[in-house]
Amino acid sequence: MANLPIVQFEKKILETVEQNQVVVVIGETGSGKSTQLSQMLYRKGYTDSGIVAVTQPRRVAAVSVSRRVAQELDVRLGEEVGYAIRFEDRTSERTQIKYLTDGVLLRESLSNPELNQDILLGLMKRLVKRRTSKFKVLITSATLDGEKVSKFFSDCPLLTVPGKLFPVEIFYSKERPKSYLESSLKTALGKLSVSLISYLWPLGVAFDDDIEKLVSKLEDKVQSLEEGSCMDALILPLHGSLPPEMQVRVFSPPPPNCRRFIVATNIAETSLTVDGVV
Repeated sequence: MANLPIVQFEKKILETVEQNQVVVVIGETGSGKSTQLSQMLYRKGYTDSGIVAVTQPRRVAAVSVSRRVAQELDVRLGEEVGYAIRFEDRTSERTQIKYLTDGVLLRESLSNPELNQDILLGLMKRLVKRRTSKFKVLITSATLDGEKVSKFFSDCPLLTVPGKLFPVEIFYSKERPKSYLESSLKTALGKLSVSLISYLWPLGVAFDDDIEKLVSKLEDKVQSLEEGSCMDALILPLHGSLPPEMQVRVFSPPPPNCRRFIVATNIAETSLTVDGVV
């Protein structure tokens, strides 16, 4: 079982779930919400009479988290643990833990695929009133206003999971850069001693072609550096338009003495954890 902060609260979480139909869990980024909550419910036996369905905001998250959970449970992806995203369904009759995007869950419930996440919460609220006590809803986030969500669900219990595995500092640019590409390029080349670098653009600014341009620029710059001035570099893009086999490359260990540069949008801020950060 993974040594993550949320595991310390397993008993409290399961007791609260047992006694309530809806529970809100607010936990810091990296506390283990995405991978561990489903396994807690699995161990408790909730999958004996149904499926634990876990929604993710993005396709990359649904795929990567399901792969991780399958690995931790030592099962084949697509059997006991699977995922469903647009145009791809890796589940079977044996699936007990299913990761899926919000949109897929909505399409399974409604005929209109254009509804947004707020409608999804409304749908869950309606289902809670109609379904029996066996139907459980856990709402987890690092950024949601837990109090507001609790009130929306008739003052349901609110649990908070603190802590990270290691201290994390976040630094922001003091000035808005004229060019995000050039600013990120300059910062990346100045941080060659870092094991992993992930560059995040503000929401709505970065697009897939921006990422590919920066990857190309980084590759050119690294190749032009003097021999011995830096370690080997592995430069990887990460965005939702990449095919799954390209997305999962960011989660594979790099070769010895090699730095990873992961160029991403703010997709990397939600439900994605990359091993090997030191």
